[in-house]
Amino acid sequence: MASLQQVVEQLALAAANFNQTIAVNGTSPSNTVSGGPLKRLTTIISALASVSALRDWAFLLVIGSLFEVARRALSSFWTSLVDAFFITAVFDEEDASYQWILAWLSKQPSWRDIRYVTVSTDTVRAVYARESYSRRDSILKEPSYMPAESHSYNLWYKSRWMTVTRVSVSNHGGWSSKDSLQLRVFSRRQGLLGTIIEEAKRDWLETQKDSLTVWVSNSDNTWIPLARRLKRPLSSIVLDPGVREFLVEDVKDFLANKAWYQERWHSLSQSVIQAIAGELCLSVYMLSLSRSGLDDTSLATLLSSLPEQCIVLMEDIDAAFYHGLSREPGLPKGTSSAETGARDRPSSSGEVAGRLSLSGILNAIDGIAANEGRILFATTNKYDVLDPALCRPGRMDLRLQFHNASKYQARELFKRFFSTSPVEATGKDDVAVEEPDLDVPHLIDLTSPGKSQGSSLEPSEKSSPSSYSGLCHRSRAPALSVHELSALADQFAAGVPERQITMAALQGYLMTHKATPFDAVTGVSAWVEKERAEGYH
Repeated sequence: MASLQQVVEQLALAAANFNQTIAVNGTSPSNTVSGGPLKRLTTIISALASVSALRDWAFLLVIGSLFEVARRALSSFWTSLVDAFFITAVFDEEDASYQWILAWLSKQPSWRDIRYVTVSTDTVRAVYARESYSRRDSILKEPSYMPAESHSYNLWYKSRWMTVTRVSVSNHGGWSSKDSLQLRVFSRRQGLLGTIIEEAKRDWLETQKDSLTVWVSNSDNTWIPLARRLKRPLSSIVLDPGVREFLVEDVKDFLANKAWYQERWHSLSQSVIQAIAGELCLSVYMLSLSRSGLDDTSLATLLSSLPEQCIVLMEDIDAAFYHGLSREPGLPKGTSSAETGARDRPSSSGEVAGRLSLSGILNAIDGIAANEGRILFATTNKYDVLDPALCRPGRMDLRLQFHNASKYQARELFKRFFSTSPVEATGKDDVAVEEPDLDVPHLIDLTSPGKSQGSSLEPSEKSSPSSYSGLCHRSRAPALSVHELSALADQFAAGVPERQITMAALQGYLMTHKATPFDAVTGVSAWVEKERAEGYH
């Protein structure tokens, strides 16, 4: 191979020979140039081709290019072949399936023959030895075996070849890493992967039957396992007779009756927004102004990136004012008002207040860079704390205040709790409600008193309540006709004073009688007096 110095020398020699050829032929450089660009290019190529070093380099370049093309073609062919005959699945460490696969590997017969592993005593992340599954006396930190990092293992599963690879990827500047497992099975049947995952889940539950895992959140806002603890027998808790069974049965009832609770238990403001979003088929974007690290630029970026038709929900917007929200960035807002003086207190986290300014919020909501066509909902429990510039008409077009429960609301809530279907809860005998006057510049007063029918209904023998008056409703409330339900609801509403009890308190009371509607009606007056005395209304 010729060196660079030799190439330069040969180029100089070729140039000298080229000039000598021109002199011998009796032509001048100007005449040569005038021969046309094609002739000039041919002459230059001929001169370069006469340099042997350049010919060698060009030959190596062509050969290298051919090898690279062949390599890429073979790699693409191999990838296509693997995709056609192998099933590949990746399990991330932050997902529960990662632990499933580890437990599943520990029970594979071929795993016992593995000769290169990572030994771990971490009782949360490690693959447990099979003999430690049934220990109930304690969780011992015995050596357990995990796949080694960046190493592939060849296993057999149901006469099918399988490879397992553990990959660790560094993030956050190399300060932490995240593991993943790659499982590749030689099979064209897609259902085999589902079989492996289901089997892995069963094996994982087997390891968990005698213990429980404690999870904590990290700085990435994800949940990570912290420790494993043995299950504590319920008999080890000393409580009054029936309390333990009462708690367990109520939790079981809650887990087994999701639809029932969805129909009857809700937060009023959130439920209204959720219902509107469902009716209009709009997505909901939740935004907290008290989030750590949120400033004017971040808020404007978040709101400007929203789609045209969506709902933006800012919950507890007054919390931002309690963290020193000011009209200018970095300058906490001062006030002498006793009602709003709390807004100048520094946050408990010790951060400098005022990173998010009032002007930044206003510009993000309806500034020049704000998107059109999105609907903004903002909730607050302290309307007087909000700055008037934020609440003026044109920026907040509609303001709705949720008062304590009216008799009409108490009646309808009772019917919702004890009806067998949502349609039955809104029968034709509902009272007529006068539409409130939507006065935009002022808070809307939702006063809509209902008319009581004044009917009375005593518990009949066929629909008597259950003798057990706990929270559980394993045996459902007695089936009530529309007339019976309406009459009981009227009696219940008669015992609830107008606008003195919150909807949440009413829901909590009815939840204690979800299987005994007659007891709920009988005891409502005494419960109201107790709420008044304790000041919880």
